[in-house]
Amino acid sequence: MNFAPIGNIAMTLLCLAVLFQSVRLMRALKIVKDGGLARTIEALDLSTQQARAVLSELKLALGGCMATSSIVSEGKDIADELGVMIGIANASADRLMETSSGANRSSLILPTDDTQPELALAA
Repeated sequence: MNFAPIGNIAMTLLCLAVLFQSVRLMRALKIVKDGGLARTIEALDLSTQQARAVLSELKLALGGCMATSSIVSEGKDIADELGVMIGIANASADRLMETSSGANRSSLILPTDDTQPELALAA
């Protein structure tokens, strides 16, 4: 077979495909011309309004979350400060315990000369 008839058959098939696509395109343009574009624009406007409403609700919800977030961060700061204060109080309590136990040991080991035991003589 020759190359010319195969090329003619392929060209015919491509021309038929172009005709088919042009018919589809003309039908789509006729739909848009008859008011499909107006309906599409109305649908887009409606979806835009709904999206704006949802965004405003999300902004309100996010505002509430921001307030809660600031309260939580303040609570964390206060918890950190309390942790430091508790550490200081524990260290002070440990030093007081060491001092009092040292004082108790020294009072048991070395009696003072100022106090003389009173002896009760039984007659």
